Amino acid sequence: MTRTTRTNRARVTRLRTAGAAAIALAAALALVGCSSSNDGLAAQYGKGTTQNYISGTGAVTEVAADKRTDPIDFTAKSMDGDELSAKAMRGDVVVINFWYAGCPPCRAEAGYLNTVQDEFADDDVYFIGVNVRDEAGTAKAFERKFGVDYPTVLDARSGAMQLALSGDIAPNAVPTTIVLDKKGRVAARVLGAVDGPSILKTLVDDELTGKAS
Repeated sequence: MTRTTRTNRARVTRLRTAGAAAIALAAALALVGCSSSNDGLAAQYGKGTTQNYISGTGAVTEVAADKRTDPIDFTAKSMDGDELSAKAMRGDVVVINFWYAGCPPCRAEAGYLNTVQDEFADDDVYFIGVNVRDEAGTAKAFERKFGVDYPTVLDARSGAMQLALSGDIAPNAVPTTIVLDKKGRVAARVLGAVDGPSILKTLVDDELTGKAS
C-alpha cells in the first residue's frame, strides 16, 4: 500500500468520524429545541453533559383556541397494562407529563402534579405520565416514593408518545407538561418543571370550563 493510499484512507476515516459527530450534535440540538427556555439545556450539551433536564421555573406557552392544530392521536399501554387512547379521551382535558426518575426537577414537581390531579379528581380530567428513559422497576419505585397514582407509559424504547406530541408545541425537554383540550388538541405547555400547583390548575380549569380564548 502506498503512502498516498494510506493518507487518503485516513482522510476518509476522519471525514466519516466528523460526519458522525455532526449527526450526533444535530440530534442533540433537535432534542433541545429552539425555545429560549432551553438555554440551560443547550449549555449542558455545549459542556458535553447529558443530564437532559431544565432546572428552575418552566416557561408556559398557551395556544389560542382558534390557533390550535389537529387533535393528537396516540394509543399506548400503561405500566399496568391498561390501553390509553387519545380518541377514547375526547371530551376530557388531558394532562401529559414527560419525566424520568433521575431528573431532579421531575422529583420536585411530582407533589404539585399530584395536588392538581386531586383537585380535579371528580371532573373530566385525565393525567398521564410518560417516562422517557427508565425501565418499569425504576419508574414504579419513583411512583411509590412520590405517591403518583395516575398511569405511566414507558416510552424509552419506542418513543411513540414523544412522536405523537412532536408538533409545534412539543415536549422538547424533560420535564414537560402538556395540556390537551377536550378536542384532543394541544392547548398549553409548561416547558420545564411545574414550580407550584396554581399555574397548572389555571390551565386545566380554563379548558374544563371553556374560559380559554
